[in-house]
Amino acid sequence: MHIFQQIAFVVILAVAIWMFSKRISAIRRNILLGKDESYKDHPSDRWKNVFLLAFGQKKMFRNPPVAILHFFVYAGFIIINTEVLEILLDGIFGTHRLFAGFLGSFYGVLINGFEILAVLTIIACATFLIRRNIIKLRRFISHDLDGWPRSDANYILITEIILMILFLKMNACDTELQIRGVAHFIEHPTGNFIFSQYLHPLLNGFSDNTLMAFERICWWLHIVGILAFLNYLPFSKHLHILLAFPNAYYARLKPEGYIKNMPEVQNEVLYAMQPELAPADAAPPAKFGAKDVTDLSWRNLLDAYSCTECGRCTAACPANQTGKLLSPRKIMMDTRDRIEEVGKNIDANGEFKEDGKTLLHDYISVEELRACTTCNACVEECPVSISPLEIIMELRRSLIMEESNAPQEWNGMFSNVENNFAPWKFSPDDRDHWAVES
Repeated sequence: MHIFQQIAFVVILAVAIWMFSKRISAIRRNILLGKDESYKDHPSDRWKNVFLLAFGQKKMFRNPPVAILHFFVYAGFIIINTEVLEILLDGIFGTHRLFAGFLGSFYGVLINGFEILAVLTIIACATFLIRRNIIKLRRFISHDLDGWPRSDANYILITEIILMILFLKMNACDTELQIRGVAHFIEHPTGNFIFSQYLHPLLNGFSDNTLMAFERICWWLHIVGILAFLNYLPFSKHLHILLAFPNAYYARLKPEGYIKNMPEVQNEVLYAMQPELAPADAAPPAKFGAKDVTDLSWRNLLDAYSCTECGRCTAACPANQTGKLLSPRKIMMDTRDRIEEVGKNIDANGEFKEDGKTLLHDYISVEELRACTTCNACVEECPVSISPLEIIMELRRSLIMEESNAPQEWNGMFSNVENNFAPWKFSPDDRDHWAVES
């Protein structure tokens, strides 16, 4: 490779890595704006979740055909990046197929495996495009995805198809040039590859120089496309490709359906029942629940950035199925949009300047929160262990305990619980009268 190309490649690589690191740093900062919460317990169980949920995609296999197609795309992204390592080193050192020399015949086996994954990835991505844009599954045509979110998914799928085609065409040009005995292409002969060899008839009419130009164009477009894709990820729902792993590690290990109580409220009840336990300097809680994203835990914000927008949570939500406004997917998307807005505010002002907006009311409405039945279906369905329910509960606590904003039916129940220790309007002394013989 010409020295000019090496320099250009190193510069492009350095800029891409710098831009990616800067964006990831901003996302990390945004996530840590949430309240502190410890998830250091049971490390063995957490690593088990990483292997089962993130690597193994355990929940995806509830629908085997879709899971297999998704696995092809996932495996293609992870495994073919081994081939990207060779391209990066070739670009830096000016070599050509650097690994071919010391891997010997195994190199051909490796590239054949990559080509199989490339073709499977193309098939899977094409299938997903058809599901989204022709068949139009219900969860993909929801108004939650209107605008950018719907386009984002299509852009990613089309980009992956193009990158895989470039990979196959690059290999086809390379092996055709080997057959012709051209220049450095014969230094490390690889033989034909399993799929790209079938593109040779399309190349026979071109001269050696033209084929060399094609090979270089495909090489550059493939690696620059990957670097561009890398920097697109942090702005896309496909950030879950990276965040699925920490999200699985920090998964909630409590029993399904467990809802966190508020220690502030528990203590108030305890002190009311046993005043002698109340500390003399007990301060009232600063806030109940969450009104904005900074009132949520960092784990909730990690959830928001990890959301794949697949819509399985919304498809399983009984409130959404009956036509109510609630969509757990929208809850996560709104939370991510708000924390992004808060982050931009901090970037512009050096610190957060009050903007008159909050997650509650400005992004998520009272009607959405009241529709939730806390059935936990959204949590159960999520492939990467996201919990929209936790965010809903925290916002609803703020709504009720900070704003006293509840339907009259709820207020009646609250009053009965407070006075009668049960949701019904019966005195505790009369509660067992149903068992008295008439």
